[in-house]
Amino acid sequence: MTELLFYHLQRRPVESVLPTILEKSLERGWRVVVQASSDERVDALDAHLWTYRDDGFLPHGTDRDGLAAEHPIVLTVQAHNPNGAAVRVLVERAPLPPDAAAYQRIVVMFDGEDEEALAEARVTWREKKAEGFDVSYWQCHENGRWQKRG
Repeated sequence: MTELLFYHLQRRPVESVLPTILEKSLERGWRVVVQASSDERVDALDAHLWTYRDDGFLPHGTDRDGLAAEHPIVLTVQAHNPNGAAVRVLVERAPLPPDAAAYQRIVVMFDGEDEEALAEARVTWREKKAEGFDVSYWQCHENGRWQKRG
């Protein structure tokens, strides 16, 4: 059964949350596809993942670089799975892919300050829960730690 995790971003931007999720996925031996809503956003995330930390980086590429199948993390705007990923991360209202049930885990990051994004996340939660997905909701506490709320 596919786990569907909803991350309600309020106090932290995608750039501060995404690297940790990617690191934990790689530690578990999972390949990851990160889907954004625009090529510009893919480019910005691509640059960020190389420089987000002074003492390391996340090995990744984009689906445009011709080596997507070899990368443990691939950034894209498409609904495909070019590296055979078990995990898919959706940012900035990127839609669930048609083959959502094929993933072990899908992480939906949404901006809690954007009413439309919040409403879309609620609809997706209800629909996917009714379809049998294992859904959970995560919210960042004031201390910076993520807490499971549902």
